[in-house]
Amino acid sequence: MPERLQKLIARAGLCSRRAGEELLRQGRVCVNGRVARLGEQADAASDRIEVDGRPLPDAPECVYLVLHKPKGYVTTLSDEFGRATAAELVAECGVRVFPVGRLDRDSEGLLLFTNDGALTQSLLHPSHQVDKVYRVTVAGALDSAAERLMAQTELDGEPICSPEVAVLSRSDEHSVLRVTIHEGKNRQIRRMCEKAGLSVMRLVRVQEGNLLLGDLKPGKWRYLTATEIKVLKGR
Repeated sequence: MPERLQKLIARAGLCSRRAGEELLRQGRVCVNGRVARLGEQADAASDRIEVDGRPLPDAPECVYLVLHKPKGYVTTLSDEFGRATAAELVAECGVRVFPVGRLDRDSEGLLLFTNDGALTQSLLHPSHQVDKVYRVTVAGALDSAAERLMAQTELDGEPICSPEVAVLSRSDEHSVLRVTIHEGKNRQIRRMCEKAGLSVMRLVRVQEGNLLLGDLKPGKWRYLTATEIKVLKGR
């Protein structure tokens, strides 16, 4: 069945769909001996698709895994500054997989990886919103901290759903909060905490939708179960 070339390139594991679009713009993709253009379709079963003169490899089996990203790792596949990447931690899975969403360098916790391009696109689409749960250690103005966070309905002029916040523990120096958000805006919780007069000491994502971090150790990863995959795909 004909599909867009950038989708076929991503499914083959060569690069992301966006990077595949750039390959097409650069004239590096040919279909049946002819240079292809962005927006064209092809049938992987019957057309000869080449990238830089090499046949497009068969699409690998779809892989789904979660990583406990440690602090200090970026979620890009490569980093121009030579910083450690989360992708390096899952390289032993043997298949080129891509992170779905992001965790900033100073944050930790659950990060989904897959080579299923279609699923990645659907999960990243603005219409797809799942609850994301974080364990956040904060310092600063601790009195009524949870209430101040839950009262927020906009962030830098953009509307957000009110977060759900529970206090897990508290001392004179800091509090540990369980914060559930419904969007995934850039550094959302850190920005919300700053607005509430709080300083984030540690931020760990412990759940995203049906996926749980559980007792997975920092730097370790595991494959998703069949049930987790079904729920993730909405089946």
